[in-house]
Amino acid sequence: MIETKTLSFRTRSGTDIIDITKEVSEAIGKSKIKSGIVSVFVTGSTASISTVEYEPNLINDIKRALEKIAPERGDYEHHKTWGDDNGSAHVRATLMKPGISVPFENRKLLLGTWQNIIILDFDTKPREREIILTIIGE
Repeated sequence: MIETKTLSFRTRSGTDIIDITKEVSEAIGKSKIKSGIVSVFVTGSTASISTVEYEPNLINDIKRALEKIAPERGDYEHHKTWGDDNGSAHVRATLMKPGISVPFENRKLLLGTWQNIIILDFDTKPREREIILTIIGE
C-alpha cells in the first residue's frame, strides 16, 4: 500500500533549519499503513532533508561547516545565469540531498534516541516549502 501526503513549512532566508519530526510522525500516525518506510522529500533545488540531533549548538555547528564548504557570499557562476544570488543555496542543497527514507513500525518512526528529521532551507529569501511524504508499507 502507498499513501502520499504533503506538508508545508514557512522558512526564513539563509540557512534555516527546522525540526519536522513531529509533523512527519503525526502523518504516519494518521496513515492506514502500520509498518513500512516513509520517504521524506523537499521540492525545489535550494533545500534539503536530513536527520540530526536537534539542539542549538549543533545547529550552529552545521551552519558554520556549510559556510566553510559553500560560503553564502561566494562567487558562483550560477549568479550569471539568472542574475540572482543563491548559488551557495544550490551547492549546499546538492551536497545535502533532497530526501531521506525512514522506517517505521506500529505507526512509530524508528529514529535513534536523539535523531530528528529536519528541513534545511538555504535560499536567500523566505520560502513556503512543500514536503512530500510517500508512505509505503502494509
